[in-house]
Amino acid sequence: MNPVEPRSGWFRDAIFYEVMIRGFRDSNADGIGDLPGLIEKLDHFEWLGVDCIWLLPFFRSPMRDNGYDISDFMTVHPDFGDVEDVARLLDESHRRGIRVIADLVVNHTSDQHPWFAESRSSRDNDRSDWYVWGDDPDRWSEARIIFVDSEPSNWTHDEVRDQWYWHRFFSHQPDLNYDNPEVSEAIFDVMGYWLGMGLDGFRLDAVPYLFERDGTNGENLPETHRWLRELRRRVDARYPGRILLAEANQPPVEVVEYFGAGDECQMAFHFPLMPKLFRSLRDHRAATIREAFDATPPIPDGCQWGIFLRNHDELTLEMVTPQEYDFMIEQYAPDEHLMRRNVGIGRRLFPLVEDDRRQAELLHALLLSLPGSPVLYYGDEIGMGEDLTLGDRDPVRTPMQWDASPNGGFSAAPSTELYLPAIAEGPFGYPTRNVAAQQNDPNSFLSWLRMLLAVRRTVRLDAHDFALVEHPEPSLFAFRNGELAVIANLADEAVDLGSEGNEKVLAAAPGSTPAHLGPYGWLWSAC
Repeated sequence: MNPVEPRSGWFRDAIFYEVMIRGFRDSNADGIGDLPGLIEKLDHFEWLGVDCIWLLPFFRSPMRDNGYDISDFMTVHPDFGDVEDVARLLDESHRRGIRVIADLVVNHTSDQHPWFAESRSSRDNDRSDWYVWGDDPDRWSEARIIFVDSEPSNWTHDEVRDQWYWHRFFSHQPDLNYDNPEVSEAIFDVMGYWLGMGLDGFRLDAVPYLFERDGTNGENLPETHRWLRELRRRVDARYPGRILLAEANQPPVEVVEYFGAGDECQMAFHFPLMPKLFRSLRDHRAATIREAFDATPPIPDGCQWGIFLRNHDELTLEMVTPQEYDFMIEQYAPDEHLMRRNVGIGRRLFPLVEDDRRQAELLHALLLSLPGSPVLYYGDEIGMGEDLTLGDRDPVRTPMQWDASPNGGFSAAPSTELYLPAIAEGPFGYPTRNVAAQQNDPNSFLSWLRMLLAVRRTVRLDAHDFALVEHPEPSLFAFRNGELAVIANLADEAVDLGSEGNEKVLAAAPGSTPAHLGPYGWLWSAC
């Protein structure tokens, strides 16, 4: 299988779209989304203007962590289809000029993986040191516990081997031992298999935690960066034009290390920007967003940030100060039992902004114009809601709402057999909030977003030609990005700018002009 043209740097101005396969479209009426169903809906991405689909894990898994607990890297989970379906998805996507990347968990596996079954069976078998084992559950106590709401320790005792194994995430996800070169070769082989099929790259899940060292917190270690440089060398040599996207929920000054000197990952997520955007809508201060850029070092040529508003996890608050945490919780998650998840908020974008389209459009106008490649989350293009009665991070993982038919056109299965209930009632219910209705309405949010994506493609954006513009009005956030000038009003009151100016307006919020920005108004102009 051949990927689309391996153009160097294609990712730097691409629109990414995150897809949870089990929640997108069910083709065989078993209540679970699958790869054939995703293929059925590829025209949606082409119509919208998406450049690259990001697939959440589709490998065989016990599904105790939405597929991030992989039990076989070379096999597709039978609920989703098979390897031939992946090949067909790649062919059909590439035929439309759409690339596809996939989540790959490199830090750990499921405890159901055959590698772990062999490793735990004795202390002297061929894979005995493919995982991180120890006799002292107090070792590496400097390493933080990531899932503080469910895991008391990073160590779990295994009765079969009578030893402790290390896990930075759930206890059913033992960490691989990258000090063993055989483990690296096994993971490199996995990547080569899928890249050889035509996959356009990987999002590397949990990449900061690959190695452990005494006296450290086990994050961002030099050994991790050496490993990434070797991975990048191999990928570039055999699969030019493919990308590696680092998921490292760390401060930007540490995340930039995952670009290396342009010889590690081409992309990395900018996690701290997202809560700053939401906070700015409530404190109405442009300085709040500027703080994120003040703390962001330059990145190497040929690299790019991935920026986002929401995703399949909670709205993480790991990278905020205690004062910011309290403010965000008060503003966006007042119900302690329903809205809060781990160290964050388990809500979708439109409910977060109280279904106020002005705020949703402002957030997207910033997402699509700030330095970085935007990542959209499935369902946000139609303003989907959440189901706060669901546990863990499932409130934001409900079925895609395609039309007003039963189950929102997601599945022909009985509603009781869906992997999660479809949202059927209220302002976010599928009878009124769905793709079909919004595609047929030129004034819908979906149609608006499609228009803005089209406008974005007409201008050159350049992170190396990005500059913040000071403005005396505290609520006005202004900047230049390549050929695009942007000004946004973060306040819920209108602001007069004083003069019409000579700007060539490319897009604007309703009622906003070069002389006047309405509440949450914004304006794109050519520069």
